[in-house]
Amino acid sequence: MNKQTGFTLIELAIVLVIIGLLLGGVLRGQELINSAKAKNITADLKNVQIFIYGYQDKFRAIPGDDANVAVHINGGTAAGSPAATLNNAQINGAWNSTTPTDESFLFWQHVRLAGFATGPTAVNDPAYLPRNAESGRFGVQSLPGFATIVDAAPMTGSYVTCTENIAGRLVKQIDANLDDGNTATGSLRAVAVAGQPSVATGQIVDGTPYIVCLAF
Repeated sequence: MNKQTGFTLIELAIVLVIIGLLLGGVLRGQELINSAKAKNITADLKNVQIFIYGYQDKFRAIPGDDANVAVHINGGTAAGSPAATLNNAQINGAWNSTTPTDESFLFWQHVRLAGFATGPTAVNDPAYLPRNAESGRFGVQSLPGFATIVDAAPMTGSYVTCTENIAGRLVKQIDANLDDGNTATGSLRAVAVAGQPSVATGQIVDGTPYIVCLAF
């Protein structure tokens, strides 16, 4: 008669401990990845302010809105749209514009040529439009005329920078890093769909993608 062997309780306990350690390591690793992404996106939003004020201090003009950009920086292209808006101290055009002549589109060429930001300066380059750590669009425009977020208490400031496709779990971290921790109030807001009211932090769903906008 053959004697059957199996795992002892001690061996099973050791296996379960190892599995637990592996799962804990995976979860901790994912947590670190999410934290790094949130910090990266936070830095993107903050850097836009440096780009604008650095360019303004150097050339006495606003990037994208600079009518004399060809004089200020070699290879700079002056915006042709929206019509008759150059030198009005605003970055006209939508933050996610795909029109190469818009001020908000040419903003990136101007700050890159001026040495404040890195990236392609040719507007037809496939990598010209900046992307965040989640591969969503990233851009800036003036706050007047901004209609992506509809709220009873609108944001205040001169400019707004927005980025899309941000998972809810990251949105919470970004707001805690930059603002008041409530994505429906303050200078940073989150919306599930463009044109809709901002969403309170308590209603943010971790796996849902949002548009995040910071006014300054």
